[in-house]
Amino acid sequence: MGHSRKSLFAPVERELSLVEKSIRAIADVEYPDLAELLGYIVNSGGKRVRPALTLLAGKLQNDPDLDILVPVATGVELLHTATLVHDDTIDLSPRRRGKPTVASIWGWGIATLAGDYLFSQAAELVSRASNIRADRLFAQTLMALCMGELQGNFSSYDQNQTRQSYFRNIGNKTASLFAMATESGAIVTAASEETIQALRSYGYKLGMAFQVVDDILDFTADEEELGKPVASDLRQGNLTLPAILLREQRPHDNPIEAIFENRQKERNLKLAIKMIRGSEVVPECYRIARDFTAEACTALEIFPESPYRQSLVEIANYVVERQE
Repeated sequence: MGHSRKSLFAPVERELSLVEKSIRAIADVEYPDLAELLGYIVNSGGKRVRPALTLLAGKLQNDPDLDILVPVATGVELLHTATLVHDDTIDLSPRRRGKPTVASIWGWGIATLAGDYLFSQAAELVSRASNIRADRLFAQTLMALCMGELQGNFSSYDQNQTRQSYFRNIGNKTASLFAMATESGAIVTAASEETIQALRSYGYKLGMAFQVVDDILDFTADEEELGKPVASDLRQGNLTLPAILLREQRPHDNPIEAIFENRQKERNLKLAIKMIRGSEVVPECYRIARDFTAEACTALEIFPESPYRQSLVEIANYVVERQE
């Protein structure tokens, strides 16, 4: 991959350790059952990309107050964690990162409430900055995340899903949170409007690339690497970019209609995976992802060279290096 997490986040490694401590403190509650549940969630791993982005954005041009920036970065990560708990519950996913999901251990009801609890914890942490614009951004991001999930569920098993509807969907369900990560770091450190908008643009484009690559890996990685079944989105009736491009390139010779109509589903899923892996679909998807990261890096050109800017550039490069 070319970079380790430690080298990517090196300029904010100390601050990120404070975020990690703050995340784990979420499980420090007086109810033993809740403490066990929250401990399981916050100790389930994660690359911590989003809070690192908040820290890097906050330190890009300022020497910020960490008593403000660290809680906001923690809130960003907990918002992300809450969405994962809810996603797994909605999708009935048995595993996440190779471990049983919250819903598969505690049940649908408790998993839903656990996600709600994490949403409220995230909001409380962001509110510690006492910044109405950051609070509004949090609310807008939460609405976008929900909109993305609703769009995805309303359009499942719809064979008319297009590139445009796909990009709109991932803009809401993924890129909005990356944009919040970078924009909130700038907002709570009193950055200029030009800085805020540039970092929002960087985060949004980075998030678009990140989701495109995730959707590629859903077809090209193996089950052990993914921690979930290969082609899990297609199994659930969701057309991601690789499947959409396969339909574009082979409109009359692809197994997607058969999969959606549950005809010899496993056989046709294997055929779809084979066709995507053995065609121009994967290189084209990576080209699209690289276009997004190039746009993300262009947004950083207004900033002078610094370790923080360099880390943001390297994170963008890392996103498209994953298993390419």
